[in-house]
Amino acid sequence: MTNVHTVSNLNLQLQHLVAQACSHPAKSLMRRQKLSEIVRVVMKSGKLWKENTPYYNDALQQTWLYFCRNPEQYNPESCSVITWLDNCLKWRLQDFRSREAQIQAKTIPLFSLEIENTTGVIENLPAAADIPPILEETYQWAFTDPDNDLVSTHVKGRPEVTCQILILRRLPPETPWKNIAEEFNLPLSTAPNFYKRECLPRLRNFALRQGYHEIWN
Repeated sequence: MTNVHTVSNLNLQLQHLVAQACSHPAKSLMRRQKLSEIVRVVMKSGKLWKENTPYYNDALQQTWLYFCRNPEQYNPESCSVITWLDNCLKWRLQDFRSREAQIQAKTIPLFSLEIENTTGVIENLPAAADIPPILEETYQWAFTDPDNDLVSTHVKGRPEVTCQILILRRLPPETPWKNIAEEFNLPLSTAPNFYKRECLPRLRNFALRQGYHEIWN
């Protein structure tokens, strides 16, 4: 019973702190102080999702960066602050897993090749393509959202379904639209239509600014 009360009190404390942070202007000292307090309270509670992976700390840092830039994205009517942060963290961990899988898929398993045939096999293998620079640059742009444009553009009536979320989900390896619809409880056509109307033009403009053409069609 004590543990239940403790968790409930923690949720109420965090919701109050998030509301306080959001009441102050972006980049103000008071807002930064409240956000720092939230980070300290969450980390001290030990309630945040943990897993033993080499990229966990990187995913955690990205989660905190996203939260501190976008505390307004938290909806107290949908879940607790911890649950919301857990979901954000798990999304970023999945991004890292997907990237790791891409890299491993391009790695030649030399140990499985017969020694006498290794030279001939390797000579006949096509050169492995590097991850295109535009993909890395686009990921960084979408994640950091320097103009706060992506996070402020969302599906009507659904502030949690933003351009930022959809662009990150649809960068290779793409999350299927069906999965996105299930995750956010949306009609199947809503996310792809919004993506085509709002996200693709922003992606193309970013690509043009970076000097790339004929991309993100």
